[in-house]
Parts: sequence; structure tokens; C-alpha cells
Amino acid sequence: MQQDADGRSYEPNPRYAPVGTDIHHGWRTPVAELGDDVAVLAVDGPWILDWDAVIKGLLDVAPGVTLVDLRAHLASWATIVERTDSTQLSGDPDFAKLADGDLADLFEALPTVTPTDGLTVVYGPGAALVEHDALWYADLPKRYAEAAIGAGSATNLGQPDDTGRGAGRRLFYIDWPILDRHRDAIAARIDRYLDLQVPGDPVSLAGESLRATAEGLVRQPFRTRPTFNTTPWGGQWGRRTLGFNPEAVNTALGYELIAPESGVLIGTADGSVEVPFQLLVALHPEHLLGSDVHEMFGFSFPIRFDYLDTVAGGNLSVHCHPQPDYMREVFGWPYTQHETYYLMVGEEQNTVFLGLREDIDVERFHEEAHRADHDGVAFDIQRYVQTFPATPHQLFLIPAGTPHGSGKGNVVLEISATPYLYSLRFYDWLRRDAADRQRPVHVEHAFRNLNTQRTGEAVRQDLVQEARALVRADGWSEEMIGQLPEMFFSIHRVSIEGGVEAPQNTAGRFQVINVVEGPGVVVRTDAGVEHVVNYAETLVIPAAVGRYTVTGLAGDTSRVVKAYVR
Repeated sequence: MQQDADGRSYEPNPRYAPVGTDIHHGWRTPVAELGDDVAVLAVDGPWILDWDAVIKGLLDVAPGVTLVDLRAHLASWATIVERTDSTQLSGDPDFAKLADGDLADLFEALPTVTPTDGLTVVYGPGAALVEHDALWYADLPKRYAEAAIGAGSATNLGQPDDTGRGAGRRLFYIDWPILDRHRDAIAARIDRYLDLQVPGDPVSLAGESLRATAEGLVRQPFRTRPTFNTTPWGGQWGRRTLGFNPEAVNTALGYELIAPESGVLIGTADGSVEVPFQLLVALHPEHLLGSDVHEMFGFSFPIRFDYLDTVAGGNLSVHCHPQPDYMREVFGWPYTQHETYYLMVGEEQNTVFLGLREDIDVERFHEEAHRADHDGVAFDIQRYVQTFPATPHQLFLIPAGTPHGSGKGNVVLEISATPYLYSLRFYDWLRRDAADRQRPVHVEHAFRNLNTQRTGEAVRQDLVQEARALVRADGWSEEMIGQLPEMFFSIHRVSIEGGVEAPQNTAGRFQVINVVEGPGVVVRTDAGVEHVVNYAETLVIPAAVGRYTVTGLAGDTSRVVKAYVR
């Protein structure tokens, strides 16, 4: 647990005990538990996994096995590209339409496996599609795939090594959706879940224990494992205050809760299996989301919490997010990326870019943005986009189509809808990336989605709202700090003194909370589960929790923001 100069604690590796069997290290115990009745073992998992290390580990303890590499049965790379392409975004350098097919669609034909006298192991993405007696899922958190693709050391799903580098565009919009759907579809029958972050020493959990643990977690508050990424504009707050990535250049993006990428640690400091948060949603959507939210959003957890750290860093790009129809028809997401910025750290002299000026010339704005992109000519974005003081604890509402960005010197808690990969940049200050290339912007996408109606004083009135009191009681209060008709979620703030207890209720819909000021709180459920939430930590409160209380830790008053689907 990290602790800053003010004595505040932040737990970077929240863990939860498994239900049932213990966590195991290595290959020997999983192989020994297969039993004589298992003739065909399917080992499924993502493309990015070090499959050679998987096979080496298996052969070390079971040298006589027969191997079937399912990757050899995928369709040709040209065929895979053709089957996953979309007419709307064909050739787009940064975006692709969200893939809606199945992993089975990428095979020409699946092999028929005839059991031998010994054990046959079918391995690779899609192994579960082959008839088998036992099923393992060998996994690697998505941050490894993103890092490998970014470094040029990995290829995309089905791509041979001799066809060039993998692309982040395919990873985010094609590979991950297809592989996630496949994993979620087989989750109920996985016999063992393996975490391959250390290839030579896998950490694993029996499938029954995984599902029993998941069933318990979706009935109690829990945290996902946070992570920070670096970017050219990144800051130092995450490193200095939370103790994250001290060896990194900066801590720009802090992923507190982003459903497509977040993981949950099951185990102890001696050994943990990191399972995808999305797997919990897939196994128990109604307990986690609530029946009404599940009906609205299916298996998508629709709210995310993350940090944008520009302390001692630079301005973010000025960008917008797709309008609902554009998001659905062009990008393939059924709902769009409404956002909010909550200023955890900021100064009056710092800036938040938000909304258009009253006197904007949209055509000139378009011309200058285009010239900056193509000719490297800088321009003054404040001729077109308004700025507001970065007042600590102010919430800024950012509906789709609204230009926005955080200035340097801020820590923004971004509370928003989950489609998180669609920042359509108008201008990025001619910034260079790590390879000294001008960072891409998306001028045409951005201007097709620009809301030109929200300008001038209406931006302040609608998007920079004053807090409205909901509850005032001895030692605690609750207020509404942000809500718009077109945004499907609302945000409250609870202020609570040390030792004071504030009653809360999920009312059948999940909630997400974060301690934005003060030492923290203790969350207690009616079922008797307690969870401490320290400064800057994010907690998921499943719909199934129902009534719970929030009690302030000793010391100064704590402030907690709470988001929920209306």
C-alpha cells in the first residue's frame, strides 16, 4: 500500500480471497488434476499469449502429450482482414468499426481431434471450439497486448509474423471484441483459469472456484486493479501522490475502472489470478448491473472512472466524442461516449477547455485545424473553444459532440460512458510522439460530430452546474453535482465527517464511488461486508448490494463522488 506525504494510503493491488480451492503455482498440479478420463485438453486464450511458453510448461510435466496448434487452422490473413473489414472505415488509419463476428468465423475449418492412448492438447485461440474433455483458459491482461503492439513486437489476431507489425487499430476494435465474446461465451464451462503474466510460473484457479468467487464478488463492493499509462502530455501526480510507476516518465492515464480492460485480483500477495472485470459482468449481469441496466446495456458495464494527470505535464488535445447516431452507424457501439471532468487537483490559473465561443466561425475553425494537421501550422484554439478555471471539485459535463480538454497542471477524474477509444481530436498542439512523429488528429471525424448549438453562455449554464442539495444531516450531506437529459448517468457528491455514518442504497442499479478528498471511508453492507476506500480509490457497488452505509474515517471530512445510471 502506497502512502503520500500527508499520510494518505492508496492500495494499487486490491485482492479478494478465492472461494473453494486455493490458488496454484506452476503446471504440475493442474496437469495432475486432469484425471485419466481426460483424453483431449483444450487450452484456449488470447492471440497475444506466449503459446510457446505454455507448451514448454506442459511438456516439462507431461512430455508424452500429442499437440494440436489451432492457430494453424485459421483462415489466411487476407481472408481474416476481408471478413473483419467495414465499408465505413476501410482504410482509416486510426479507427475501425467494432467487430461483431465470432471467433469461429476466422477459421476455414476446425480440425477433428482423434484421442490417442495419451493426452492430446489442443491449444490456441478458439481451442474450446474443438470437442474436448477438459477446458483451460490461459490469459494475459490486456495491457500486455497494448504494450506489445505499441512496441512492434506482436501481431494481430491471425496475422503471420512475416506480414508486418500489428496495429492498435485492429487490436482495440477487432481483436479484443471478438476474443472477449468468445471468452465470455465459454466462461461457464472453464475447468481452470491460468494467469500467464510470468510465463514460466503460471498462477491458476479452478473453474468452479473462479465462478464461486465471481458470484460472491457481485454481491459485495470491490475494486478493480488500477493501472497508469504514459503519454506525451502526461503528468506526475500519479507517481508523486499515489506512488504509481516510479520508473516511468509520467502517469498520464490512470485506469481505475474501464470495463473492457480492467481486471480483478483473486488471491493473496503470494499469488493472484487477474481475471477480467468483464468476465464478472458476463457471468452475473443482473446481480452486478441490475436488471434494468442489464436490459438497457446488455453485457456492457456502461460507466468508467479514470484519471487524466497533467500535473507538471501538458495540455490534452482538444477533442470531442461521437454523436449517438455516428457512434452506432460508423463505429459500431450501441451507445455513445458522454463524459464528465471532476477536478480533483487544479488551480484557478489552470484551464479546462469546454464548448464553443459565441462568435465562432466554424468554417475557419475547420480550415485552421486542417492546416495544423497537414502543414504543421499552429493556431490559437481559444479563438474557437471556451476556457474555464480549473477550480478544484468543480464538475464539468461533456455531452457527445462538445469540444473539450484538460489544461496542464490538473488532475481530472473522468467519469463517463464506457466507449473510451473515440477521442476525435480537433487539435493536439502539433505534439510529437515517442517516435518523433506528429501525433494524429481526426479533423474530419471531429467536425462531423461537432455540436455547433452549445455555445457561449449556454455552455456555462448547462455544463458547469452548481451543486444542488439533496440531503443535509448531522455530520454528512449529499448533493447532485451533474445531470443532463441527454446523458444516461448522474453524479452525486457525499461529504462526511470522520466517524459519521451515511445511509445509502443501490435501489437495484450499480453504483461507482471514488474518494476525491480526505482520508477515506468505510463502506458496510447489510450483509456485513466491509470495504475501506482510501483517497483516490474507486469502488464498484453492485446492484445486488442494496442498502449500505458510508462512514468517514478519522480525520478531516471526506468527499465521495457517486455515479449511477438513471
